[in-house]
Amino acid sequence: MTLYEELKTALTAAGQEQLLRFWPELDENGRGRLAAQIRVLDLRALPELIAGYVLRRPETAVPPDLHPAPYFPATPRNTEEAELYRVAEARGRELIASGRMAALTVAGGQGTRLGFDGPKGTFPIAPVSGKSLFRYFAETLRRAGEKYGHAITWYIMTSELNRQATETFFREHGFFGLEPEQVVFFTQGTMPAIGYDGKLLLAAKDSLALSPDGHGGTLLALRKSGALDRMACEGTDVISYFQVDNPLAPMVHPLFLGLHELQNSEMSAIMLPKTGPFEKLGNFCVSGGKLEIIEYSDLPDDLAQSRNPDGTLRFIAGSPAIHLISRSFVERLTAGGSLRLPWHRADKKVPYVDDAGNPVTPEAPNAVKLESFIFDALPLAERTLVLEGDRAAMFAPTKNRTGVDSVESCRAMLMERDARWLEKAGVRVPRDGAGVLQARVEFSPLAAIDAADAADYVRRTGLREIDPGSERYLE
Repeated sequence: MTLYEELKTALTAAGQEQLLRFWPELDENGRGRLAAQIRVLDLRALPELIAGYVLRRPETAVPPDLHPAPYFPATPRNTEEAELYRVAEARGRELIASGRMAALTVAGGQGTRLGFDGPKGTFPIAPVSGKSLFRYFAETLRRAGEKYGHAITWYIMTSELNRQATETFFREHGFFGLEPEQVVFFTQGTMPAIGYDGKLLLAAKDSLALSPDGHGGTLLALRKSGALDRMACEGTDVISYFQVDNPLAPMVHPLFLGLHELQNSEMSAIMLPKTGPFEKLGNFCVSGGKLEIIEYSDLPDDLAQSRNPDGTLRFIAGSPAIHLISRSFVERLTAGGSLRLPWHRADKKVPYVDDAGNPVTPEAPNAVKLESFIFDALPLAERTLVLEGDRAAMFAPTKNRTGVDSVESCRAMLMERDARWLEKAGVRVPRDGAGVLQARVEFSPLAAIDAADAADYVRRTGLREIDPGSERYLE
């Protein structure tokens, strides 16, 4: 059987033989490229996927027993909880010092929404120094390795689109002082774009229209790339997961780590108290005894607005996409080389080639892209936990150029966090009558990654005051 016959047989069974309509026109390289893309498709699952997510629009049913998820508060409520936190923090420090934790950054996106041409991780975010997101994270890990006595391996998931540019950026900057073998790149999987008629689209005569398969694909990509095997060899038990657009993400959080282990959790999460019922954060909920996240757009208004007797929101716990995930849990979920998480539909304008081979740029949505979300693994875990976090210290997403969750707001939050550290250490920091910071300050992560480091810096340097209107880079 020829290659063409092999592909034609498999595609016909899946109702997708149109992908070969330009085969006679392709050269050897083009045929090889198209064949490779087709071979990685799960063609047996495709018809059911198309029927369930494309030919009809899936409805999200909210479970009737849905109720707010319990969580560990940021501040212990009693002496027993305070003792648990003390033991957990000490245990977390031991885990870091023994090399049992690795960091994982999801970094497949581009900086398009920021008006930036390049991988989002290369965007200059630091408010005084202009350091990139990647450099900020790298220096945080360098300092953490120094602080806890063990180098931390950093796994970075790129997309096919930005893999080469990301690796080049690291090489050109000497891996920001990390050892090259300490940084492990792996690539996110892809899914084909599917037209509203249920047919897969071609982006070119020799290539499918492909897009990243969502951050849920991280788990399977860890296995397929060999990253899980490396973790096992290095003795890594816990993965600290966060997204590249949040430089305040607590990459190394001893209390969180310690609770995760002491509670035998397989997947843990940081929650932030929501600012209002309709804030665009997923909601931590429980149904059937399992922790899950209901997206803000799927939680009915009456539940979103429901209140406790004291007036606080019942569904107060919002997700900033910060997790701890046990390696053994990922191994279990991906055993056999597949991962079954639910898909989420997104209607998109997808460029394609028509039957005549002409490129078409649609002016309206014409196709469905399917993504899996990592939080859908939570109900699959035998044990989970949620820990309340401090929004001002942990969450400064950089999604837009201006406004909410923007470059501007992120830089302001970074400076405010560093100013609070200085004030806690006894430094006078200029503020106006409304408490607004009147100077630009930035700690290098190499100097301080927490309040204790900042206090040591102040003692070491004798810093007493920041002048109004000044710009200070503390390194």
